[in-house]
Amino acid sequence: MATIVGGIAVSHTPTIGFAHDAHKEKDPAWAPIFERFEPVKRWLRERQPDAIVYVYNDHVTSFFFDHYSAFALGIGNEYQVADEGGGVRDLPGIGGHAALARHIGTSLMSDEFDMSFFQDKPLDHGFFSPMSALLERTETGWPTRVVPLQVGVLQFPIPTARRCFKLGQALRRAIESFPEDLRVVVMATGGLSHQVHGEHAGFNNVDWDHRFLDAITNDPEALAEMTHAEYAQLGGLEGAEVIMWLLMRGALSGNVKKVHSGYYLPSMTGIGTLVLENSAMAPAGEAQARHRQHMARQLAGAEKLTGTYPFGLESSVKAYRLNKYLHAMIDEGHRRAFLANPERSFAEAGLTEEEKDLVRRRDWRGLIHYGVIFFMLEKLGAVVGTSNLHIYAAMRGETLEDFLKTRNTRVLYSVAGDAQAAEEWQEGEAESA
Repeated sequence: MATIVGGIAVSHTPTIGFAHDAHKEKDPAWAPIFERFEPVKRWLRERQPDAIVYVYNDHVTSFFFDHYSAFALGIGNEYQVADEGGGVRDLPGIGGHAALARHIGTSLMSDEFDMSFFQDKPLDHGFFSPMSALLERTETGWPTRVVPLQVGVLQFPIPTARRCFKLGQALRRAIESFPEDLRVVVMATGGLSHQVHGEHAGFNNVDWDHRFLDAITNDPEALAEMTHAEYAQLGGLEGAEVIMWLLMRGALSGNVKKVHSGYYLPSMTGIGTLVLENSAMAPAGEAQARHRQHMARQLAGAEKLTGTYPFGLESSVKAYRLNKYLHAMIDEGHRRAFLANPERSFAEAGLTEEEKDLVRRRDWRGLIHYGVIFFMLEKLGAVVGTSNLHIYAAMRGETLEDFLKTRNTRVLYSVAGDAQAAEEWQEGEAESA
């Protein structure tokens, strides 16, 4: 079973990434950052975690306000470095632990946390700024894989401190019930005190930062009771993002061993580092098995439904590239390129030979079995002039005529904006009737 070996909390200010890239490790102004990071770096090197569940907030880079989620879990296989406006840092992407992520996502949803899920989104300095200074990379890349958990703390209303703490407790259940032997570290980032906007920009509170470092270790319940306004008053509005540290703390046992705590205020943000080793007792009896049964309860029996394939996180990851290609049919330029030269379009999208073949043959049933969600089929159908009813019939292995005999009316339709095509379908049906 997976084991949480400890928790890490660290600031994610871009200052860290800047100092790392500019090789400022020995510079008197920057050296204290790396001195305080060294015990964390050493602890990670010694513990060699198989995966890090990484709690952070995106800085309106990959996530924008057209769709802003409270909790978004990364379920993909890899995460690239985001361009935040000045170019991409010279760092490799990092591998995701998709299997653990899927398990965590299912567990959290079963515990009534309404998660959103993401793939194919690069990570900004909220992730790569501290990680570039904490993980030792080799020619083969990073030494571990990650499950990123993005918390929306920039657009109010945001999750409460209590909700973050409860999510951490649910995260513990999720990780400990994962059936593979993994060593997992839960890492939370953000803060400490700072404010970067308005007339209050530049605010810091060193006393509060030290009190917070002590309380997150010894009295997280008191921190969970605080309001956003109280956090903002003590640590600045942007500094209120330290509620994410409660998610890490909730994932650990009540009693923890503090093996490192550090602090430095070089400029705008109090940079804190904290390492807590878990003292959790192994779950008693069949607790983990019961939790996995709890996770499976909602879809228990669905496997007996003939011709029914719930679109889950595994399908979403496996068929992401093909679903993305078909989803792009909503773009006129993509549609035109596909119709003009499908093979070139396939190649530019990087489709596999199997994926190309499924689209070429309009294998509607095969596409579903591969992991394509139906609503991408109807988009493809709209582009190639195939009605929804033709697709339904093909999935059932029936002729259109036989399928229509099972309907109350013999009408054809699609999601295409071309009403003329629908009229031609209806005329064709009338002639064949």
